Amino acid sequence: MSADTAVALVQWGAVDPWQLFGHFLVLSLLAIGGAIATAPEMHRVVVDQQGWITDTEFSASIALAQAAPGPNVLFVAVVGYHVAGLAGAGVAMAGMLLPSTLLAVAAGRLGARYAQLRPVRAAVAGLAPLTVGLILASGWILVEPLARNPVALLLAGAAALVAWRTRLSPLWLIAVGAGVGAAGWA
Repeated sequence: MSADTAVALVQWGAVDPWQLFGHFLVLSLLAIGGAIATAPEMHRVVVDQQGWITDTEFSASIALAQAAPGPNVLFVAVVGYHVAGLAGAGVAMAGMLLPSTLLAVAAGRLGARYAQLRPVRAAVAGLAPLTVGLILASGWILVEPLARNPVALLLAGAAALVAWRTRLSPLWLIAVGAGVGAAGWA
């Protein structure tokens, strides 16, 4: 195999698959509270720093994956797909799932064994505010593009209020948002 062929197997298009894999590998360890908590850092690298996809593609990736049935981590595959097709989806998912899965298994076993120790209880208690902060940062990244559109900003605020104060299915809120977008109002 020639050197050019080897490079072609490891890199496709303008995206280095090892760089994409490494980025999601590191993000996996930050995914406290779920993969969606990594959205701000993912956005910073994939959109702002590397320019692999646009802000609109990033937001659409998350919206599409969150509307689909299945685990929240699906948005990682959609972002990876937007970056580098099917191979990008596979590389992104492998990078996101591999380390966090191994860490979760190890932490679960050790946590069960040493659950009564003060440092373990303190670590568990400290993860709650970290998770809330990461989720709020993710929400900000998703709402920030709406700041230029008052109707969309008002709709997002209303949806957040309805989701918080009622037991209405989020699918209804998604349907209303889709209708408003399809009508061209936001």
